Order: sequence, then structure tokens, then C-alpha cells
Amino acid sequence: MQALVKKQLGFGNLVMEDKQEPYPQDDQVKIKVTYAGICGSDIHTYEGSYRVAAPVTLGHEFTGVIVDVGRNVTHIKAGDRVTSETTFYICGECSYCRQKDYNLCKYRKGLGTQQDGGFANYVIARAESIHKIPDNVDDQSAAMTEALACTHHAVAKTTIMQDDIVVVIGPGPIGLLTAQVAKSKGATVIITGLSSDQVRLKKAKELGIDYVVNIQKESLEELISSLSDSYGADIVFECSGAVPAARQGLKLLRKKGQYAQVGLFAESAVLFDMEQVIQKELEIVGSRSQKPADWEPSLRLLESNSVNAAALVTHIFNISEWEKAYQAIKSGDAIKVLLTPMEER
Repeated sequence: MQALVKKQLGFGNLVMEDKQEPYPQDDQVKIKVTYAGICGSDIHTYEGSYRVAAPVTLGHEFTGVIVDVGRNVTHIKAGDRVTSETTFYICGECSYCRQKDYNLCKYRKGLGTQQDGGFANYVIARAESIHKIPDNVDDQSAAMTEALACTHHAVAKTTIMQDDIVVVIGPGPIGLLTAQVAKSKGATVIITGLSSDQVRLKKAKELGIDYVVNIQKESLEELISSLSDSYGADIVFECSGAVPAARQGLKLLRKKGQYAQVGLFAESAVLFDMEQVIQKELEIVGSRSQKPADWEPSLRLLESNSVNAAALVTHIFNISEWEKAYQAIKSGDAIKVLLTPMEER
């Protein structure tokens, strides 16, 4: 089969490779990939700022159809439409594993990072990580379940009350999903971006986000002040991974406000204004990936149409067209890009 493999660390080094077709062990399943989404971490991996266990097939957001199961697998079968958590291996013994916080296990191995992922014809996943796709959820939406689970995880780490003012910084796929999840909780949601984000800001308006702000043309601070009687935002989700955005997020918050860092920073160290954290008694939380508890609620959000994931898909490429996909993302023309596997000979 054909796979898109990160051969070694550093910029680039992503090549098409003919790999042996995998087969499941006793507690695993084999999935024929339908669609696989490009995540921001895949871009960071390509550019060399995110470390993976190279050589490894990338792709941790995917959906497909089960074609084979291990002998211990009874709850799912060939023909089922499924998606999978990224967790492939955990120690199962640490305090995080016992709480099913698999995203925090020191020994965790994830699909598409330490274990071959979904940028291929087939992917092997552990049976425990599999989730069936509801009948009314299409394959393209289902391919974004992992990304949605990450945003559900972030939102769940905060406390959103009805009519809270929530600011989402960064209108990329994660930001647009976060905004929809927050809105499903009854919040008044503001999403922000730059002039270079016109495609994404337009999409935010189409999705019905309450306020869409180009911070290079409009005053975000004035809007928040008018909506909050000058108190400030209740919650900020920083989804861009940009240092200036993180610093801005703290300033936007009211006293006793909540700040969640969702986006990955390219830099290894970021200076925060800790004086604001102290003086305003802010609650700061990080959100890493997702865990099992985030998946079924995410699928229910898709099933109920509370989140419109399919609307984010702007481009679909074959995995052999990685460079075109990369350029579409870097140019700002794309919102969400999905890849399809090579046709089998």
C-alpha cells in the first residue's frame, strides 16, 4: 500500500512510500481509510517544529471502514463505519491511565506520531479506541471527530455559563470548532482573526458565530467592553498558538476569568504577563489533545447538527498531493483539508 511517511526529523522529509499492508493483532482492528484530515500538528511536523518518531506514517484524524478484526474483538465487525482515538498504546498502570486520561500517560504512543497513522490505504488501531459513526454523520465530518474531540476537551476544562462572553482567538479549524462547541453551551461567542484570515472569518459568519472580528480593522476591546458592561470576557480560548494572541487573551479577561491554551506554540518558551494572572485572579488551563470521554459527546454534537464540521472542508487532495495541500493551507485559501488514499492496484 502507499503511505505518506515522515522519513526523518527536520523540515520536509515527507515522502510517498510503498509499505507492506498491515494486519491486526488480537485486540486490534484494520481500517480501510476513507478520509484523513491534515492537522496543524502535521504542518508543524512537516516544518520540523514538532517531533515524531520518524520514520512514521502521519495522519491522526481519519475515518474509514473496518475490514478485519483481531480474534478478541467482538463489539465491532467488518463493514462498520468508524473513527479512532489517536491512542495506540498506553502503560495502563499510571495514575493517568487509571483515570482514563490517556493523553497524559508518559508512555503513550499515538497514531500518526509514534505509530503509523491514517495517511495510507489502511491503518491499524486498537479496538478499545474505536467509535462507530452515527448513520446521519457523513464521512468527511467523521474524519474531523478527533479535531472536534480536542475542542470538546478544551471546552470541558472550563466552566461555561449561559450567556457567558467567550472569545476564541484564531479562526482555523480548531478555533471554528471550539466556537461552535462553546455556542452549543449557550455562550455569546466572539471569534477573532486577521486580514489574512478572510476566508475563515467569512466561514465563521456563515456558521452563525455571534461576533466575527478582524482585529486589524475593528476594536475587539471596545466590543467586549460594550457586551460586558466594561467587565471583560468571561473565557478566552487561545487557538492560534501565536504569542501576541496569548498575551492579548489575558488582557481581554474580566477578573476571575478563565483562559484556556489550545493552540500549539512554535516557540518552546512563551512569556506571559503573570501580573495580570495574579491581580485579576485568572484561572489558566492547558488543553492537550483529547481523551476517551471526549469522543462520544463529540459524535453526538455532529449527529445533532450542533456542530457543522463538513462546512469547514474547503479542499480534498490525494495523499500524493501533499505539497498542494500544504500550499493551500499556508496561503490561507484553505480551512480544513482532507486527504484521500491512493487507489489500490
